[in-house]
Amino acid sequence: MAEHTSSSITIEAAPADVMGVIADFARYPDWTGEVKEAEVLATDDAGRAEQVRLVMDAGAIKDDQTLAYTWTGEHQVSWTLVKSQMLRSLDGSYLLEPAGSGTEVTYQLTVDVKIPMLGMIKRKAEKVITDRALAGLKKRVESGAGK
Repeated sequence: MAEHTSSSITIEAAPADVMGVIADFARYPDWTGEVKEAEVLATDDAGRAEQVRLVMDAGAIKDDQTLAYTWTGEHQVSWTLVKSQMLRSLDGSYLLEPAGSGTEVTYQLTVDVKIPMLGMIKRKAEKVITDRALAGLKKRVESGAGK
């Protein structure tokens, strides 16, 4: 059964700067601990990624997966699983909302693995993935490395 987790963080940067880092898939191995390779397979008319292949190493989950991305305006991107070796389903999103001088970023993730895994362990893994992703995003954006 798929489990859902959500976490938020405030980043001291404009939403456009945060989304710029999120949309730069080629740089994911530079700032995410889990993504070892990222390759954009298809783009939309605006040049944004529509399909991305990611080679992941998240401890218990090592995977080669393809995700389909949907961009909603300038402040939201969501994704869904196209294919994977380890996962049955994966849906996620980043939602950006202006917050004072910064941006509130909410990361939602729903994952269902093909292999049996205790619910408690799976929820813990999802929480670690979302928290690490947000912390890495914050560090990357606020360091100015994404510009």
